[in-house]
Amino acid sequence: MAAMSYLSVIERYHEHEQLVKELLESILVGISDPLMLSDPGFRVRAMAEIANSYPFIELLYVLDGDGVQISDNVAIVNRVVQAIPVGRNLSRSHRPYFSKAQETQLLKITTPYLSNASGQLCLSASYRIEDDSGRGFIVVDINLTQLIEFMMGDRARRRATPLFKGVYTALVVGLFIMVLVLISMATVDIAALLAEGVVPSGSIKPFSIIIFITLALAVFDLGKTILEEEVLMHKDIFRHSSTRRTITRFISTILIAISIEALLTMFKASLGEMKYVQPAIGMMFAVVGLLVGLGIYVFLGAKAELLLKQGNGKP
Repeated sequence: MAAMSYLSVIERYHEHEQLVKELLESILVGISDPLMLSDPGFRVRAMAEIANSYPFIELLYVLDGDGVQISDNVAIVNRVVQAIPVGRNLSRSHRPYFSKAQETQLLKITTPYLSNASGQLCLSASYRIEDDSGRGFIVVDINLTQLIEFMMGDRARRRATPLFKGVYTALVVGLFIMVLVLISMATVDIAALLAEGVVPSGSIKPFSIIIFITLALAVFDLGKTILEEEVLMHKDIFRHSSTRRTITRFISTILIAISIEALLTMFKASLGEMKYVQPAIGMMFAVVGLLVGLGIYVFLGAKAELLLKQGNGKP
């Protein structure tokens, strides 16, 4: 449940690029009043209005027909929209959103780039307007990650993310404590076994030690999987591949644990404990069944996601 990676954000942007363009165009058309070019108070009010409805907009300013900024930057500072005396008289004629905005298009949106101010992925969108004194351009900077979350309706879940992380972290800590308990139990048994000197032939005590270590390995791997999937890494709940990855790692952990347990049980049977033959065979079949089922699930899941992508890509 970590923040979306840059690759995930850009991938989502390209999937919904046309919708992003339509949304930003509607926002800029809504504030494309000629007063934007001359009235600082109007710019602050316009920014406050759109920021209240669209929290992904970070900055607003205005350029003249030559690409020179003729307004202060209007931004959100401590949740308050205000004009910041920065940027005025800077030439932005070399910026992509201006150099191509002079074409027939009213709206120009840049490709995603890293903001110098925040270090986050963002977009800049410009919209051409005209008043009695000539032509100008409204420019807004947009936090791309917040825009994607807004369009996908993911804002409420993101606000609850710290709570989810805390719960998962507590569970993982509990699992790791159990790993330490199992390792300590195995250590005590190993010490006792070494203190005996000679291990009797056919003794199954070493196998109990291996079971403790195997369980510790399985529990540790489970805790590590939960920590990585739910706390450290970003998990895109809108993609089946994320769920498939988690299930695959979880089932793989179980497969390893059962396989080792089945092997140990088979060893016990080979030492004369014939009562373990049937359980060992049963566990082997369970391993094969889980492996086949996992393979089918991964194959069908990948096919389903491919079909969904192809369906979304159709005009």
